[in-house]
Parts: sequence; structure tokens; C-alpha cells
Amino acid sequence: MIVRLLLAALAAGLIAGLVMTPAQYVKTIPLIMQAEAYENGEAGHSHGAAEAEASHSHDHGEGEEQLWFGRFGNTILANLVAGGGFALMLAAVALLTGIEFPAGREGLMRGLLLGAGAWFCVQLAPSFSLPPAVPGFPYADLGDRQTWWMITVALTGLGLWLMVLRPEMIAKAVGVVLIAAPHIWGVPVPEDIYSEVPAYIASAYAAASLATTLFFWLLLGGLLGFFLSRVPRDAEA
Repeated sequence: MIVRLLLAALAAGLIAGLVMTPAQYVKTIPLIMQAEAYENGEAGHSHGAAEAEASHSHDHGEGEEQLWFGRFGNTILANLVAGGGFALMLAAVALLTGIEFPAGREGLMRGLLLGAGAWFCVQLAPSFSLPPAVPGFPYADLGDRQTWWMITVALTGLGLWLMVLRPEMIAKAVGVVLIAAPHIWGVPVPEDIYSEVPAYIASAYAAASLATTLFFWLLLGGLLGFFLSRVPRDAEA
């Protein structure tokens, strides 16, 4: 059974990671490229003479094309790796918590709920205090941000488990406290908050990032529920 579960999780993760790539190119990648233009001081840049513009346009176009294809390949690879890893994580959570996926619509719905819960823990809850940021925006120390993010994800996951899967009211209350604790403690903040990147790009990116990741997690959870509902409960590894 474990082997089939792993194969089902990997299949769901690879499909979700692959489908995620065009969604990112529609929503988030254009905003990242706009922010990079501000970060590199290229936004609003114009040549002084028409001759200079004509002489550089061909080389500039080739450079942008190479950058686009390089980014596209790296994005696909990163999404496939992330999709497979997150799918295995979701399958492990389902196995440890005893969540089962019956055949039919119920298994699919449980997968969607599992994906939504994972999105809340990994994406939405941390973004309350540490929203997704574009290049060129001010950051706190990377190690401090990573530590805070991992603590937040862990406490949110535990809190959500207490609130959803435990019947005791005290457990639900503790779950609320655990989810709120890292935000009450506070997120690491940068010393200098100045940025050349306009605020509307940063806010649009944060919203687009949350929307695309919600699509990813729902797709991943739904596929995982669908595939795992096909795994016989009494199957041996």
C-alpha cells in the first residue's frame, strides 16, 4: 500500500506542478519582471536617439528571449520538484491523521479540503504578517524570515488540526492561540523599508501569488484525493 500511495502522491504532485506553470506566467511572472526592471533601474528608460534604439533593439530582443526561455525551464523544474514534495507531504499528513479517501465524490472533496487546509497553513497564514514580495522590495534577514515562516507553518498546522479534528472545546481554543501566536510575537522587519518598486506592483503580486497558490493546492489536493481513492485499502506494498 505504501508504494501505491507514494506513486499516487507523485503523480498528483507532478501534474499539479506542471499545470501551475502557465498559471504563474499569466499572473505572477509579469509582475516579477516589472519589479526586476525597477530593481535594475531600467523602468522608464529610453534612448536619446532613434539610431541607438534601432542598433540595440535586436540584441536586446535576443537577450529577453533567452531570459524568458531560461526562466520558463527553471520554473517548470522548480514546480515539478515542489509539486512532488508537497504531494508527499500531504499524503504523509493524511496517513498520520488517519484521513481516508473513499471512492467517488467524497474522496475528491476530502482531497480538496486537505489542499485548502495546506494552503492556509503554508501560504495564507504566514502572509498575514509576511506577504509574498517581489524582487527589489525590502526584506529582513533571510535566516530570520525562514525561521519565523517555519515556526508559523508548524504552529498553524498544529492549530488547524486541533480546531478541525479534535472535538474538545479546549483543544479548539488552543488551536486558535497557536495560529495567532507567531503574529502576536511579530515578524522580522527590515531596517530600511525604502524601495524603488511601486507599492501597487507589490500588492498586486501578493494577491496574485495567493490566488495562484490556492489554485495549485486545490488542484494538488483534488488530484491526491482522486488518486488515493483508487488505492485499495488492503493493498500490500
